[in-house]
Amino acid sequence: MSVAEILIKTVNFASTKHKHQRRKDEAQTPYINHPLGVAYILTSEAKIDNIHVLQAAILHDTVEDTDTTFEEIETEFGVEVCNIVREVTDDKSLTKETRKKLQVEHAPNSTYEAKLVKLADKLYNLRDLENSPPVDWDENRINQYFNWSKQVVDGLRGTNEAMEKSLDDIFKRHISCA
Repeated sequence: MSVAEILIKTVNFASTKHKHQRRKDEAQTPYINHPLGVAYILTSEAKIDNIHVLQAAILHDTVEDTDTTFEEIETEFGVEVCNIVREVTDDKSLTKETRKKLQVEHAPNSTYEAKLVKLADKLYNLRDLENSPPVDWDENRINQYFNWSKQVVDGLRGTNEAMEKSLDDIFKRHISCA
């Protein structure tokens, strides 16, 4: 299979899985824009061309937010992609507070590939928060997300200079001691 075929298969899979989901912004943007945007950040800004990283970026929310299983990811896309997706997937059986705490704790020990996906995911989400926050989020919740994201990103430092610089620029705009 060509690289193009692999990417289109991955996009098709993720699009099908996320087809009824919307972002929580005022426009209710189709959810698939998020994982595609994460992959785009990796290619255009971080200059990543590792096919497994790009596939994992496109698939990174499928297990967490749809009926997709890790077994399905492994069968369709292989062990490498599945392992990256597994690393960046929160366990939804845990409380939100525990999941957020674990993201901070696990960040420094993640593989390089998972760190790339996580950085691009945070960058996409923070840009979204700046431009079109969820309709039910007040200023306090937005500020909490920025502060928590900085803790996660701090554990990912040394992974990709371009994304880290973009994230630092955002943090400077939103966190007083960044």
